[in-house]
Formats: sequence, C-alpha cells, structure tokens
Amino acid sequence: MRWVDRAALVLGLGIGGFVDGIVIHQLLGWHHMLSGWYPLDDVHLMMLGDGLFHLLCLLLVLVGVAMLNRRPPLPNAVLAGGILAGWGVFNLVEGIVDHHVLGVHHVRHGPGELAYDLAFLAAGLVLVVVGVLMSRRASANPPARA
Repeated sequence: MRWVDRAALVLGLGIGGFVDGIVIHQLLGWHHMLSGWYPLDDVHLMMLGDGLFHLLCLLLVLVGVAMLNRRPPLPNAVLAGGILAGWGVFNLVEGIVDHHVLGVHHVRHGPGELAYDLAFLAAGLVLVVVGVLMSRRASANPPARA
C-alpha cells in the first residue's frame, strides 16, 4: 500500500505552492521568486517570476484534480492527508533547492534568514509526517458501508 494517494499528493504540491506564493510573496512581501538573484526594484521581473511560479502551481492543481477525477472518490482523511503531505513535499523541495542549493531566494532575507529557511523546512517535514500518518490511518481503517 502506498503512503499517500498520488493524486492528492500532486494536488497538495500545487496548493502548497499557492499558499507560499500568496502568503509569503504577496501578503507578507518577504520575498519574490527571483529576489535572491535580481534586485527587488525590478518590479516587472519580480512579478514575472512570481507569475510563472503561480502558473506552475495552477498546472499542478489541475493535474491533481484530473488525476482525482479518473479514480473512485477518496475518503476525506486520505484526501486531506495526501494534500498535507504534498504541501510538505513542496516545502522541502522548494526549501532545499531554491533556498539552499540555488539561492534563488530565502524565506525572509536579512537577519535570521537561515532560521526562517530552517523553520520552513521543519514545517514541511511536519506536514509530510502528519499527512502520511493521517492518510495511512484512514486507509487502514476504511469507514463501514451502510
């Protein structure tokens, strides 16, 4: 048996990206997709980078929905667990690749940026663990049919 449903995982990757982009990029303004490589005063380039990132997130959500549509409905806990796990995988991959390997940006530039980056990775790990446990528990104990 798989740890989480693949369709829910893909959906969670897209949703996790949207949460990151909407909350950290737009609402908090802590960084933009390319703010580690280019000056922040190039508003057009920052918007272009964020827009391409959101387009990728939209494609992941659409692929996840299409994958879900091709299978029987999932129990709510399996779907939610997969989405949480996917969001966590997004945080881990994006955090390791963009923040540490490529240096595209950090969660929050300036003092304490390593602490913010590590907290982002820790949150991703917690989301994966909670999502996998939730999904596995629900899969092991399917609801009784009436």
